[in-house]
Amino acid sequence: MVIAGFGCRAGATPESFRNALAATGTRPDALAVPADRAGAIASFAEAKGLAVHPIAADALQGIDTPTRSTVSLAACGVGSVAEAVALVAAGPGARIVVTRTISSDRMATCAIAQGPES
Repeated sequence: MVIAGFGCRAGATPESFRNALAATGTRPDALAVPADRAGAIASFAEAKGLAVHPIAADALQGIDTPTRSTVSLAACGVGSVAEAVALVAAGPGARIVVTRTISSDRMATCAIAQGPES
């Protein structure tokens, strides 16, 4: 399964998510986002016809990500929220195939993970 993981700031719009996903050049099977941001991505997911996997904050602890943002580390304890939620949602053995991209308005990030069965 190919998962698009997202991180976002408060105020991110569907266009923020669309732009960040477009920058990856992929078509995911589903989306993942921190549980506390699931409402922010709902209309974007519905328009795309994709399921959203809300990921609990404690599930992100200890996830090693290729990208290391000092802002993300300070706020959430992971190097990249987008990469971490994508890896968790894609399941054990998943790997990042597209590292974090940033929307042009800098309100959302997106990373792509592929599960081992994909």
